[in-house]
This record gives sequence, C-alpha cells and structure tokens, in this order.
Amino acid sequence: MTASPATRTPGLRRFLTERPPRPERCELCAVPVEADHRHLVDTDKRALVCACAACALLMQQQGAAAGRFRTVPARYLTDPVHRLDESAWEALQIPVGVAFLFRNAALDRLVALYPSPAGATESELEPATWTAVLGGSRLAGLLEPDVEALLLRRTEGRFELHLVPIDICYELVGRMRLLWQGFDGGAEARAALDAFFADVARRARPVDEEPRP
Repeated sequence: MTASPATRTPGLRRFLTERPPRPERCELCAVPVEADHRHLVDTDKRALVCACAACALLMQQQGAAAGRFRTVPARYLTDPVHRLDESAWEALQIPVGVAFLFRNAALDRLVALYPSPAGATESELEPATWTAVLGGSRLAGLLEPDVEALLLRRTEGRFELHLVPIDICYELVGRMRLLWQGFDGGAEARAALDAFFADVARRARPVDEEPRP
C-alpha cells in the first residue's frame, strides 16, 4: 500500500524533497567559492582544481607548494599579424574545426586536443610541424606551460588563433560533450560554439598590449 503524505516518515520526506545544490568549495582550504572562481592546475594529477581568490594568489608565488599547483592566468591574447590559412591547418592534421594546444611540462612536449562527443581527444603533433605552423606567432613565445593554451578554429574559410586560459578549453570540451547531437554536433552545439568564440574574441586584446617581461 502506498503511504499517504500524512503517514510518510521523516526519512522518506527527506529523500523526496529536492535538495539545494551544494556550494563549490576551494579544494585547498575548503572555503565556499563563487561561480566565477579561479582554477589551479595540479601538475601531479594533471587536473584542474577549484580555488578561492586567496589560494589562487598564493599559488602564483614562486616556489609555492613546491610547484605542484599553478594558478591559471586570466589573460586572453590575439596576434593580428600572424595569420593561419588552409595549408597551415592541413599541416596540423586536425580532423575537426576546433582544437587547442598546450605544452605539458612534465612530458616536455606539446599536446593537441579537440572537443568530441567522447570528451577531449588527443591528436599527434610533431614538434617540427608546430614550429613551422605556429612557431612564428608571438603567442607561442608567451604561452605558459600547463596553464595556457593556443585555441584554434576554422570555420567557413576563416581562421582564429587566441592565447587563452587552459580551463576555458576544458569548459568548451564539457559543453560540446553535453550538447553534441548527430554527426556534426547539431544546431544547439554550433550555436554554443559561436557564442563561446564570440566571448573569447571580446575578451582578447592584441599581443602588442601585453607588458614585456
């Protein structure tokens, strides 16, 4: 017999009542963090870690945590002088229209990844190819290992290249995995991709405005 609302036990009511989402917390000090909180790269586990503003600032200091945690920078840069074309894209051998590349310090090599329905898919990238295609970009010289990426897009004959925080690349991967439908991703995924790159373009400033080290 089904229990009426009056006879349901407190324990049953607890499971039937929708619970509010648990707040995200800094994974170093456990304080609650805002939705737009910073991230660290855990270089031991090769993973992103949520961080409060204080811990993110602390991990920017030289030698903090013996270098295990690195704060993801917030800069977005573009190089108006360096242009990609179809031959450059073919040389990179990226099978889709979007990819991001970063330098893995532990492996001492470049890694190329692209969003797919299965998540982040790795693509082989020869060092000589990287140098020939992207080595001339000032963005490549500024790229910080592990925490920043070069984000590339080809769409309808247009090519984009930006230096961005690594965490937004994985955000894009998650979004595409969630929205992807059919062979080409579907209209919703394409609209989300357009909106994502429009936001990146809005945030990015010319590399000439970056202070010299």
